[in-house]
Order: sequence, then structure tokens, then C-alpha cells
Amino acid sequence: MAPPDRPRRLIVNADDFGRSSDINAAVLEAHHTGILTSASLMVNEPAAAEAIALARAHPSLGVGLHLVLVAGRAALPPDQIPDLVDVHGVFPDDAVRVGLRLFFLRRVRDQLEREIAAQFEAFAATGLTLDHVNGHLNLHLHPTVFSRLQAGAPRPEPTPLRWTRDPFWLNTRLAHGRWGYRISHAVIFRALTAWARPRLRRAGVRHTARVFGLLQNGQVDELFLAGLIERLPPGDSEVYAHPSLSRFRHEFEALVSPRIKAAVVRHGIQPNPVSGICRRFASGRSHGRPWRAAGRGTVDLRSAGAGFPPTPLPASPSPCSSSS
Repeated sequence: MAPPDRPRRLIVNADDFGRSSDINAAVLEAHHTGILTSASLMVNEPAAAEAIALARAHPSLGVGLHLVLVAGRAALPPDQIPDLVDVHGVFPDDAVRVGLRLFFLRRVRDQLEREIAAQFEAFAATGLTLDHVNGHLNLHLHPTVFSRLQAGAPRPEPTPLRWTRDPFWLNTRLAHGRWGYRISHAVIFRALTAWARPRLRRAGVRHTARVFGLLQNGQVDELFLAGLIERLPPGDSEVYAHPSLSRFRHEFEALVSPRIKAAVVRHGIQPNPVSGICRRFASGRSHGRPWRAAGRGTVDLRSAGAGFPPTPLPASPSPCSSSS
């Protein structure tokens, strides 16, 4: 199959980097021998220090902030954010409950803003370049969280943000089952992304045209990736997974599969970290304190053992201004 006229660029991201040692090991191996281009760091989790050390030693891996406001640990002590966490500093696991509290309880909003700022500060303290921002369970698109990201993020220039629009009709051709989950999440996140899009444009924040993985939720396996690569639309896309050497080993195995690596080459797909995306709204003007963009040089996946040709990326944010 000949490559389309418009290039097809694909971010392959691992969420939950830093949550456990087996996740960290899977991320590094998938980057070295597979198609993984970036990972999202949970700065407060038990294996975060190990993940940071690995990222420093392997700078070709793009690393961003995986903002945790549900099902994880907080950066601030419990007495500073008592309405957000339990006495141990842990957020509730129930995303629906968390979302409702954030929306309806005004007293939590100042606490939320301080916690967001603390997680950005924790990432800055790592010394790593901020490649992107997204949220655990994609809670960054919750209107209350989204509106406070600009106030809580301390950096002066926009960084790419995950715009979690997973095309439902394409997903129906790639996967089967779990219709209730897939339909409900497609509807919810279509509404959230429609609400967020003009705000991202005004802030000049870059994002991909589509994101895959939301409707899979732990089922980004080899069969799914093979179908996605074959049908990937032109322009910039992201697929995210949760590779590990234990619970989601099937996702790790998909990312390092020789079949998948060969398909990426055969279909002319260009792997990129998030900061390499081209999509940007030139008419948008930064205001407040939005996310900072971090340009990268060249990501040579061949030198990392992945078997791909080097992918040149701009040293500064891409000049592309048209929508993908």
C-alpha cells in the first residue's frame, strides 16, 4: 500500500509511567525494541523516581505529565487538600464520583488548583523536558479541571495536550464487544472534546486530530494495532496503551511485535513523540499561563533498536497552522 499524499504521523504513548517497576521496564523495552515514542509520568507514584532516572538515561523517549486527580496519589499533603484525598493522600478510584464533586462543590476548586500546580512543579523538579500533558483516566478534559490547568501550570508557552476524541465509527471496525462502555465513553468524550476545542484554539495549544485507546481501555492488543495501522487516517494521531510486564502484558507484547513494526514501515507511518506533532492553531493567542511547548531534535528509533528510520522533528514548535 502506497503512503497517502499527506503523511501519517503516529504518537505511540504509554500512560502510567512511574506507577510500578514492571510498567517502567515495559515502557523502556517498548521504546527500545518496539514502536513506543513517549510516556506520561505519574509524578507521585511509588516507582516515579525509577522512571525519572530511566527517562534521563534515554532522552529519545518523550516524557510528559500524567496529571493524577483520581485513582492515585497526590503531590500535596492531605491536610492541604482534604476534600480531594483521604487521610493517606490518595484520590478516590471512582471517576464519576470525583467528577461530580469537582463540578458541584465550589470549595474543592482552590484545592484542585494548588494540587495541579504542585504536580507541574514536581515534574519541573525532575529536570526532564515536558513533552505533553494529559490526565489519568482523561480527567484533564473535565471542565473544572481543564479551566484550572492554565492557572495551575507554571510555564509560559503552550505544550501539546491530549484531545481525547476516539473516532467511534472507526473503532467499530477495529474491535467488538463492550458496547455499553464504548458507546457511553464515545458520547461523553465527544461532548468534552467539542467543549475543549475552541478553548485550545484560543490558547494556541497543539493537539492531534484524533486519539485511539480510550474505547479500548486495556485492550490495545496486536490485532487492534494491526487494524489501526492499516486504516490510520492522514495527519497526526495518537494511540495510547498501558504496557506492563504483568497485568497488561498483552499491550506490551503488541508494542514490541515484529508484525506491528513491519506494518508501520510498510504503511509509511512516521512515529513521533507528542512534541513532534504538527497540528497548531495559528490564530490562537496564549493568555493566562498555558502549557509550555518543548521542541525536540531528531528521534532516531533505529539507534534505539526499534528498526525504524530516523524521524526528523523541528527544534521549535511546528509552523503548520492548518487543521489536520
